Amino acid sequence: MSFKKLIDEFLSYFGGENKGIRIFTSPGRVNLIGEHTDYNGGYVFPAALTLATTVVARPRNDRKIRLIATDLKQMVEADLDNLEAYRNLKWGNYQLGVADELQKAGYKLIGCDLMYEDKVPLGSGLSSSAAIEVATAIALVSLGDPEYGRSKEIDRIEMAKISQIAEHNYVGVKCGIMDQFASAMGKKDHAIFLNCRDLSYELVPVKLTGYSLIIGNTNKKRSLGEGKYNERRAECEEGFAILSKEMPGVSCLGEISVQDFEEKKHLIKDETILKRVQHVIYEDQRVLESVAALKQGDLKRFGQLMNASHDSLRDLYEVTGKELDTMVNEARKVDGVLGSRMTGAGFGGCTVSLVRNDMVDEFIERVGKAYREQIGYDPTFYVSEIGDGGRELPLGEEE
Repeated sequence: MSFKKLIDEFLSYFGGENKGIRIFTSPGRVNLIGEHTDYNGGYVFPAALTLATTVVARPRNDRKIRLIATDLKQMVEADLDNLEAYRNLKWGNYQLGVADELQKAGYKLIGCDLMYEDKVPLGSGLSSSAAIEVATAIALVSLGDPEYGRSKEIDRIEMAKISQIAEHNYVGVKCGIMDQFASAMGKKDHAIFLNCRDLSYELVPVKLTGYSLIIGNTNKKRSLGEGKYNERRAECEEGFAILSKEMPGVSCLGEISVQDFEEKKHLIKDETILKRVQHVIYEDQRVLESVAALKQGDLKRFGQLMNASHDSLRDLYEVTGKELDTMVNEARKVDGVLGSRMTGAGFGGCTVSLVRNDMVDEFIERVGKAYREQIGYDPTFYVSEIGDGGRELPLGEEE
């Protein structure tokens, strides 16, 4: 939607004039590899997408914050001085949670009207929640102090951290840092090699010469708050507690090498806990190998690592399910596909496949047809480029 149309729609909801209106955006992300490693202090390798959440924002003269989404048409109104009262909203809790945590962190916020246009499919595993959180954080901080984005630089890593805390405390999902970090810090045509222990990172150029990343949405909606995500996290914590007794100085699973794990894994007697930990340890290694492969332009090796990642998430971490497995199995049957895996937390959501450019149309047709026949409804495919992270959009600059 053009800026003019966005602003016109904003004015149709909130009235008034366009003086003071600013526009902010933050993208969804696809994790190329490194799943369920972030909250275990491991490595991840996400990239920001061009699918994004856009926020049209205008300051108010009071302490009220009003929210509306272009697809929901349901306005939420809250008081910045009493945000605890709005925890149980069906929509709006991500935004108000961010506002609450920003104020706790010492940021000065002012009342405002915010309209959201979400292009990241909800519940898809492409981090629609992180896109909303980071876009909200940048918007609220910028409106609260007009010097941000002008003479003062917004600390986007801090925006990612605050967004993560908001999801923990306000929404109840104990997510890792990857999604918010990728949404805040993404760079066009680069993936982020991120160490989740200390947030050190490297922007790695992604040169997919002759190939494209195709995202396949199973269209099976999932809700992380249903408990499976937190259950997996608790299983990993239990496994680490056992191993750490024999490995002094180690602070998380992400610090344990494959070799050390193989020497100590006999300590974990529970088969389920062992499988969870094994996935995390070996997935971490796959991230390191994937970064090396892409730096060397070895797409074939990267595709093999993608396949191994999905198989581990299916067999050891058990977070795939019929829909994701069907999509991946059918993708791997198509000529010109180097690798295919689930991306995101699982339990529905999306796959990512590395597909030769001349086979993209056939891939979408064949995988879509087979999925429909086996699952009973259509998937959706996106050929999305790797884009930039969260930022303000100058009103003279159309996206």
